[in-house]
Amino acid sequence: MAAGLARGGPVGLLGIDLASRRRNRLNGTLTPTAQGYGLQVEQSFGNCPQYIHSRDWSRVTHSGAPAPRISERLDAGQARRISAADTLFIGSGLPGPDRATGSGGFDASHRGGAPGFVKVQDDGSLLIPDYSGNNFFNTLGNLLLNPRLGLLFVDFTTGGLLHVGGLARIDWNPQDSHDPAARRMIRVAVDSVVDRPGALSLRWRSADSWLRLKIVDKVPESAGITSFHLAPAKGSLPGGSEAGQHLPVRLNTPGHAAGVERSYSLSGSPAAPTWRISVKRETYGIASRFLHDRIGIGDEIDARPPQGDFTLPQGDRPLVLVSAGVGITPMLSMLHATISTRPSRPVRFVHVTRNGRDHAFAAELQHLLDQSDRATRQIHYTAPIESDDIAAFDRTGRVGAAELAALPSATGADFMLCGPTRFMAEIRAGLEEHGIHADRIHAETFGPAAPAVDGATSTAAP
Repeated sequence: MAAGLARGGPVGLLGIDLASRRRNRLNGTLTPTAQGYGLQVEQSFGNCPQYIHSRDWSRVTHSGAPAPRISERLDAGQARRISAADTLFIGSGLPGPDRATGSGGFDASHRGGAPGFVKVQDDGSLLIPDYSGNNFFNTLGNLLLNPRLGLLFVDFTTGGLLHVGGLARIDWNPQDSHDPAARRMIRVAVDSVVDRPGALSLRWRSADSWLRLKIVDKVPESAGITSFHLAPAKGSLPGGSEAGQHLPVRLNTPGHAAGVERSYSLSGSPAAPTWRISVKRETYGIASRFLHDRIGIGDEIDARPPQGDFTLPQGDRPLVLVSAGVGITPMLSMLHATISTRPSRPVRFVHVTRNGRDHAFAAELQHLLDQSDRATRQIHYTAPIESDDIAAFDRTGRVGAAELAALPSATGADFMLCGPTRFMAEIRAGLEEHGIHADRIHAETFGPAAPAVDGATSTAAP
């Protein structure tokens, strides 16, 4: 690391806020300067909050750390710390010079699970489960070409850092593994360990602000999306939620002792007496299948207060709300809020879905539009079927950036995007090419067609 910093070159960074479960990854080139370093950003993208354990941080007086302990294998104490960990950070990459073709560069990534999700084998090697996730395969793709990796385990209580280096081998079809939820398994042969007690002046504690919520209604919205209306088991809902925010939830699913945490966008009006989340059932989604198949009216789940800054821009500039699939959920909440609190604000509601079977909230959307003379719709069906009501959609095929940039209000509008990563990346890039300033384009992503959030939506940095 020191040599790389001295000479500059490719670098991978991860920014993460454990309290809000936000993370953003950055890849670029580092150049030493007289003042420090210059960083040329080449890629920057947000990841969903899945598997991030919420923690609040504080800082303590730091008088220096003991000397690090360096070895070639894990001792018993280090193995116990890894076996108790619910979080690790992983570095991978290629030092190759051909960055233009994607054959060089580095990546920093977060991995999380229930405590003990990383298993220490009797020979000191590690088994790291790879769950259904963002489907980018940045880390696994790197390891296929270069098995060298670095792992970091943080002791959130003491500020200690445990660095582990080794060679990785990917098991693409693990059988009888310690974690049945693993889709793949990374096997790490450890060859270097650097243990740094008290390296950080930061300390973290698990956030404990969980609310107990009761399901007061369960409503199918389309062939794959179901809404859950939530009210406090006791008392009233805390105020202050905004359209576009998401609700972190914790589910006590069978086989997961620590609970499964996910985040789902609020899809209803911020003024409603209940919170509403709308969840797409995913074939391999642990949480979404549990909600669809096992949770009913009267059941209770845990949730934190709404979070996220994917919210309506201030002012009265025109809005263009663009969504695909289950990405409609925060947009519907924004439409509710705009029509009720800023009825004079122009809104263009653009949504892409396959057909009438998959078109969620069609009646609710039309009801909202009927209340406003400033809101209009543009519904695209990409695969219409014979039974579709022709009045329910306006166009066939996908929406393109050129079409959006040609809207009469586009020049001065704020564009809000929510959908699969590729969909949003193409729209964003196209809008910028057509002269829409990047500051007017705001995005939120969902999975698993891109970053998998188990049928949820979650904030991703622009």
